[in-house]
Amino acid sequence: MAQNKAQNENWGSRVGMILAMAGSAVGLGNFLRFPIQAIQNGGGTFIIPYIISFVLLGLPLVMVEWSTGKFGGLHGHHSTPMILQRLDHHKIWRYMGSLGIFSSIVICSYYCFIESWILSYTVHSIIGTFSGMTEQETSAFFDTYLNLKESTFGIPYDTFISFVVCLALNVYILSNGIAQGIERVAKICMPLLLLFGLFLVYKAYTIKAGEHGAVCDGTEAIAFLWTPPEFDSLLNPKIWLAASGQVFFTLSLGMGAIQTYSSYLKREEDIALSSMTAAFTNEFTEIIIGSSIIIPIAIGYFGVDNVVELTQRGGFGLGFRTMPYLFGQWGDLLSALAGLAFFGLLFFASITSALSISQPFVAFLSESYQWSQKTTSYFIGILLFFLALPCILFFENGVFDQYDFWAGTVALFFFGMVEVIVFSWVMGVEKGWKMINHQADIQIPKFFKFVLKYVTPTMLITIFLAAMFKPKNDDWSLLSFKGWPLDDSAIVAELMHQGMDPNDPNIAYIDGARLFLVAFLALICGLIWHASRIREQRILKQRKEAQQ
Repeated sequence: MAQNKAQNENWGSRVGMILAMAGSAVGLGNFLRFPIQAIQNGGGTFIIPYIISFVLLGLPLVMVEWSTGKFGGLHGHHSTPMILQRLDHHKIWRYMGSLGIFSSIVICSYYCFIESWILSYTVHSIIGTFSGMTEQETSAFFDTYLNLKESTFGIPYDTFISFVVCLALNVYILSNGIAQGIERVAKICMPLLLLFGLFLVYKAYTIKAGEHGAVCDGTEAIAFLWTPPEFDSLLNPKIWLAASGQVFFTLSLGMGAIQTYSSYLKREEDIALSSMTAAFTNEFTEIIIGSSIIIPIAIGYFGVDNVVELTQRGGFGLGFRTMPYLFGQWGDLLSALAGLAFFGLLFFASITSALSISQPFVAFLSESYQWSQKTTSYFIGILLFFLALPCILFFENGVFDQYDFWAGTVALFFFGMVEVIVFSWVMGVEKGWKMINHQADIQIPKFFKFVLKYVTPTMLITIFLAAMFKPKNDDWSLLSFKGWPLDDSAIVAELMHQGMDPNDPNIAYIDGARLFLVAFLALICGLIWHASRIREQRILKQRKEAQQ
């Protein structure tokens, strides 16, 4: 049956599997989000908490997701609801697992939208659209592009058309399955991504003050990023929250993607070495390459203080509004090559990530309803189209930000916290440790066994509570048993529209987006309930047939 074919899929090779896993993690967070987080949080002041968070939070979660995914796959489960329930047979865990599907598919919907921006910017860079533009004109171009009524190619609704093209490409690759689709793309995209990245790193660090309008050398970024911080700055909870959040985001944790990918591992496959290889490949890409493109180029032309100010205007300030202008300082030929390399790199990173985060829902539908890979992929494509539509039509009304906050931050983090609690406290860390080290080619230090049981769950719970009730202006000295004023960015404050004008017309769009997301989560829970009933009936039927 079609379902059996989908369920019995495996990776074609370890190299392809590791590249696909790394591609899942290596995304826009490496090349856009990480540099901005580092700049906003003081460069070297950010790096130390980031590395500590990677060791105490990122690596343990990677091990949890790889091991539970393989464990579920060996028992015929490839989606987070059934994988989580397999760890502990209480039915509540399958509904907690719905968050893995919810966060991944909602993130994928707007990720494909961002992917379409990158594709358009790649084309614009090649044809020289940004040539001769001022910084202000380049920034305004981005606003024009996101306005559906405007035209940047001379084609009405070209933003929408570009999105449909990217969505169709993703669906086509998904429809070809694990080995022939996702793995094959990863083998092409990941080497090209590294090649483009290394070219840009070379250009960034060879910037010289006084040449092509640069105000300082590109190597100034080294001092900014790697100067040891003062001890007092390491006590700031804001820095730790930002660092741990970046680790979570960059490793694609809490989305169900890693579990789904690892569920297709063969029984004899080692997960200890493979998981560490994928994780450190991502970190190399982020710390060595991701930090060595935007930061040195921007600092070379604007200086540290001006770059810090630019990042306060929004996450895409340096990526889409500024970088095309800076590339333009190198002349027409190098500008086109740099634009192709930068946005081509982002496109490869985004498409490998989009493929991975759509796979959990593909696996759920194939597993539960015995749909073929092609049927499931086409259904996912239609679903993603309608999920992304509010983001496209009402981008300026804050719908995109709501998707990103609730699905791309809150749901993802909460699900990761649930995973670790089930793994370490409900199922038991002893059983989990055996799963991690089963047929391992390397020995994971026993230090991580202690970390998994005590440190990682405690860190996740603390971070989540801190995000829920974050005090105003990050002034943690305000905390008292009498209460404290919440910061506008706290989850509770966000729910109450704190900091917004009550008459702001965007509130209606924001509440509409939230209701839409809640309804979609309820729909997923309904599908899980229905799929569970079908599975139970199937098992009963098989038992009756066996008795006869």
